[in-house]
Amino acid sequence: MSSTIDSVLIENRVFPPSAEMVRQANISGMDAYRALCAEAEADLEGFWARYARSELAWHKPFTKTLDESNAPFYRWFHDGELNASYNCLDRHLATQPDKTAIIFEADDGKVTTITYKALYHDVCRFANALKGKGIKSGDRVLIYMPMSIEAAVAMQACARIGATHSVVFGGFSAKSIHERIIDAGAIAVITADGQYRGGREIPLKPVVDEAFAMGDCDGVKNVIVYKRTGSPVAMKAGRDMWWSDAVKGQADTCEPTWVGAEHPLFLLYTSGSTGKPKGVQHSTGGYLLLAQLTMKWTFDYKPTDIFWCTADVGWVTGHTYIVYGPLACGATEIMFEGVPTYPDAGRFWKMIQDHRVTVFYTAPTAIRSLIKAGGDLPKKYDLSSLRILGSVGEPINPEAWMWYYETVGRSRCPIVDTWWQTETGGHMINPLPGATPLKPGSCTFPLPGIIADIVDETGRTVEFGKGGMLVMKRPWPSMIRTIWGDPERFRKTYFPEDFHGKYYLAGDGASRDTEGYIRIMGRIDDVLNVSGHRLGTMEVESALVANPLVAEAAVVGRPDELTGEAICAFVVLKQTRPSAADAERIAKELRDWVGKEIGPIAKPREIRFGENLPKTRSGKIMRRLLRSLAKGEVITQDTSTLENPAILEQLKHVS
Repeated sequence: MSSTIDSVLIENRVFPPSAEMVRQANISGMDAYRALCAEAEADLEGFWARYARSELAWHKPFTKTLDESNAPFYRWFHDGELNASYNCLDRHLATQPDKTAIIFEADDGKVTTITYKALYHDVCRFANALKGKGIKSGDRVLIYMPMSIEAAVAMQACARIGATHSVVFGGFSAKSIHERIIDAGAIAVITADGQYRGGREIPLKPVVDEAFAMGDCDGVKNVIVYKRTGSPVAMKAGRDMWWSDAVKGQADTCEPTWVGAEHPLFLLYTSGSTGKPKGVQHSTGGYLLLAQLTMKWTFDYKPTDIFWCTADVGWVTGHTYIVYGPLACGATEIMFEGVPTYPDAGRFWKMIQDHRVTVFYTAPTAIRSLIKAGGDLPKKYDLSSLRILGSVGEPINPEAWMWYYETVGRSRCPIVDTWWQTETGGHMINPLPGATPLKPGSCTFPLPGIIADIVDETGRTVEFGKGGMLVMKRPWPSMIRTIWGDPERFRKTYFPEDFHGKYYLAGDGASRDTEGYIRIMGRIDDVLNVSGHRLGTMEVESALVANPLVAEAAVVGRPDELTGEAICAFVVLKQTRPSAADAERIAKELRDWVGKEIGPIAKPREIRFGENLPKTRSGKIMRRLLRSLAKGEVITQDTSTLENPAILEQLKHVS
């Protein structure tokens, strides 16, 4: 990578917030934003301490805001004690016990609602059930659940007793579950018999059983199964128990376990370029602070809002903006089991109309697929309740931004295009709806208290108009604390010595225009971003090579209109290069194999077969050439260092 990246995209369209939006906003106008930024820059610790005291309910107040003595293993508010579930539930009981907390819409359209008081009692009953199984503070519990109120109950119940939860997305494979059980040292699993998506029933408990069959999961003593579909599943006596039986007779109150602010609230596994998933560890106090604060800043939360984040609880977006942030604010939110195109492509718009959604937060992938499915469809629905739109998961291209703004928001709803990561815990760079003039495709400016910069590979700030590497120059409360069980990998990945071990390296390239607007330009490493999901190329390559037919594989991404990036695999078989007819059959077999090894999201869109891969004489695969081939570009780079230049012609052909 060169010291800077040329930014070729110029965006001159600007959309200032309306006078009405500015008037009622929690952060009103750019002067208010700049004042908060100045406060944070003058006294970062004082700034975050002020909000930590005003936003969170502490059992034992903290006296020390930031401990940098063992950087980059920063500690925030570490001598204070609190409980995340108490902050999300108990503190609302005196003021709004009968307010609706969650509106759950099932795949088939059935709607269930639950109040804060009822949710509190459900969480307490389940927390007591977990305690009855001997699960205690500090234990790890793996959760593999459908989108449901029960998924939120399971997460909140773990938080209530101080157990650290690790949620696995309900589309991941048995191998993924197996790896995470072992790495986290989980002692219990919470799952369901199955789930519904797009009119189809998808099994969950059988996948968990398959993970156990792989061995080395003896540490798991309890499996609790929520009955969602009613399909028969195998239940192992002494280990497996139905959710309904577990909560039967349990008290509907449960004293929260008070934990230190640095207590691990959850582990969430994300892909890494080494092939081994990494367990991102988040704290309780600092994480919860940004989750709640960004609800008020980014989404301009008002008590009358109906908030809908379309993410799955298996991703960090579902953690922060379904299970913790909205509930900590006392919001009414929607949870949705299904997919945006079932029973038809009007599903999202009908739900916004029916539930009178005011704040809608979804991914560019969903936006692009809905444009393709029916760009004029939103006009058939009453979307007048909307006041703020959000985008998450990957950069949104300007034209999709314009469609979202004009067709969904009727040119009156600001779009908060949010940049953040599993590792950051909450929003980092995004517009404020009542302050920031918007530019399509730009996540605009860092939030107050977030000290971001764009630097070259020596750590020097690059000039406006150029691109470089996005870094955070100072710690922030919701940041990753470590990689579970691998502190050295944490240090090398996020605080590399190239930057003197001081700057957090986000792994994204970014540019800043002449007015300081930030635009994310994509990953600087080999992590793919498919439909907002980050997948390590090494993981997909490892899965392919695990197939008996495959000798070698290299995986790259290419831009895709629908999913952001599509996975392209270049494969060398152990047998001779297949004929066209055989290639199609083997490619399907390999796609299915990867789906089973990792999950359907990781299936390569394209597989190309060659007798070899383009390598230097030292044996290094020339990935930049593969990226060019995947994009269909004419190879203009120097190929003189290649051991086998003729191989490029073979790899042009897609199976």
